[in-house]
Amino acid sequence: MNDAGEAMLGIDLGTTATKVVAVDAAYRPVSTVERPAPLRTGRHGEAVHDPATVLAAVADAVRESAAHCAHLGLTVRGLSFSAALHTLLALDSRGEPLTPALSWADTRAAATARRLRAEGGDALHRATGTPVHPMAPLTKLAWFAAHEPDLCGRAAVWCGMKDYVLSRFTGRLVTDHSCASATGLMNLRTTDWHGSALEAAGVSRERLPDLVPPTAAFPLLPGPAAALGLPAGLPVVAGAGDGPLANLAVGAITPGTAALSLGTSGALRVVRDRPDVDDRCRVFCYHLADGLWVLGGAVSNAGVVAQWAAESFGGVDVADLLKEAAEVEPGSEGLTALPHLLGERAPWWDPDARGALVGLRRGHGRAHMTRAMIEGVGQQLALVRDSVVATGAPVGSVRATGGALRSSLWAEIVAAALDMPVGITDDTAGSGFGAALLGWRALGTVPGLSALPADVWSRPHRTVPPDPVAARRMADARPRAERLYSALRELSA
Repeated sequence: MNDAGEAMLGIDLGTTATKVVAVDAAYRPVSTVERPAPLRTGRHGEAVHDPATVLAAVADAVRESAAHCAHLGLTVRGLSFSAALHTLLALDSRGEPLTPALSWADTRAAATARRLRAEGGDALHRATGTPVHPMAPLTKLAWFAAHEPDLCGRAAVWCGMKDYVLSRFTGRLVTDHSCASATGLMNLRTTDWHGSALEAAGVSRERLPDLVPPTAAFPLLPGPAAALGLPAGLPVVAGAGDGPLANLAVGAITPGTAALSLGTSGALRVVRDRPDVDDRCRVFCYHLADGLWVLGGAVSNAGVVAQWAAESFGGVDVADLLKEAAEVEPGSEGLTALPHLLGERAPWWDPDARGALVGLRRGHGRAHMTRAMIEGVGQQLALVRDSVVATGAPVGSVRATGGALRSSLWAEIVAAALDMPVGITDDTAGSGFGAALLGWRALGTVPGLSALPADVWSRPHRTVPPDPVAARRMADARPRAERLYSALRELSA
């Protein structure tokens, strides 16, 4: 049993912010501290973080969280990490960064990804669970090998952003199996670096960190401990990727329960007890911990389509535009949208995908186009769900989070697209909460993640049932959306 006066700090290194969530011994979040993590974007698809800035933000947030725990009379038992997947940076022989940290959003490797997909991308996807896409460190490394050979020669090791922060806290440079499973470089079945993937990336295993389980823990060094206001030797848990930990955070770790997130982008994921992808390589497969694997897919376009519509139709307020769109009948009076404003990830993994509105008539206005775009997002999520089911993993219920779902229109369209009730849950703590739960597991307070008490997770505060008419119309239109994507892809090639 845990001591009631203890806390675990879950540290989430996100794309736009670093968040530290303190979780007490009863597995309840007691405080959240957030610091911005500016993402620098530039020409040709650059999207990077400054490692020193992220490290400083982490230290500042942990220090404040630790002080708040002390104020509450809670003793910090450990630190545990979550991180945005697909990050990559190079370190020199002293462990100092040679590059910024490339984020998942960095698309400079798009041409490299196209080449690798043509040269056997499906085989790499099936072996590693990671789509051959510009987001993946595999393609980023291949891009560096082709465009920055001098830099590659000076790089002693390549790692993720979390790996770098962990090394500064503990003196150990390691990659956990969860984040490694999203690099495109780790064999799902051996949980070791995959030879064919390393060859495709142009990197040797000597230039990659050692692999460890997500529950591996290392002692906090005296210097960082003093700076953080914590005792030296405190366990620091390697942690896992933010997507898998998001499933843990909302309690979607039992068979048949999907976690769905819907913000600017979106994702749908389920947990199962073995790694796999579907025959058409439409889903990813990433490790969580304790023999659990997360299958699913992320869509690049979700809330962004409503923002785009509001800006494009004369700067109208998003909320007002959604009210207008809610007055349009399901199916948008025959208007079909491909909402690929930012390319698309699942299930196509196509950074070159283009958006389209097909079937426009004189009677269609901005409300029809807005609804059609949102229905297009719903169709993408349904295609991801169908791809997950094709692996043999059932989807019987959905626990959903995200700012877009505050809109009743978004929630109703997603429920209709999936043709199942959508339970909307509170996720203010997010993946940081999942990291803290994993930290408690690493310290042995429970024998496994599946043994966590059911009351750890809050029940949905709202359940949105599917409208039968809307569900039928969306199901009827889904094959047409797939054919339209294929036709437009061919015409755009």
